[in-house]
Amino acid sequence: MSSSLILHSMLPKALVQRSVLRSAARARHASNHLTYLYTHPRDYPYHSKTKASYHWVFERLLSAALVPMTVAGFATNGTNYPILDGILGLCLVIHSHFGLDSVVVDYLHARKWPILGPVTKWTLRTATVATMIGVYQFNTNDIGLAELIARVWTA
Repeated sequence: MSSSLILHSMLPKALVQRSVLRSAARARHASNHLTYLYTHPRDYPYHSKTKASYHWVFERLLSAALVPMTVAGFATNGTNYPILDGILGLCLVIHSHFGLDSVVVDYLHARKWPILGPVTKWTLRTATVATMIGVYQFNTNDIGLAELIARVWTA
């Protein structure tokens, strides 16, 4: 009889201790997982520090190159130098895409806006391609970008 009392009193304690230990281990694992999620950054397209710096340098060089290209495009006639007109149009579209893409990445990122972020990013990409096609068509089949600006300026 006394052995059955000991068995009955020890068995629930052992089961409770085992379940408490298991739940504590699960809580520790969940806590470590959440800590990992909040303390470790997500993987972004740039896995190398130098690759991101090259991207930044390219953006700055493109911005700085737009000033003399714009002056050269308006100083010369756009119909006489169609390659300069095409490069100016391409650089303006790429420069605009970089600026708007920075806005989308900073304010509509996919972590906070899981639907709107990617939709906006793909809308921007589609609009950029459509704009490049339009600038190409305008430069090849019409007067060109520099000539348009010169005519609007003198009108």
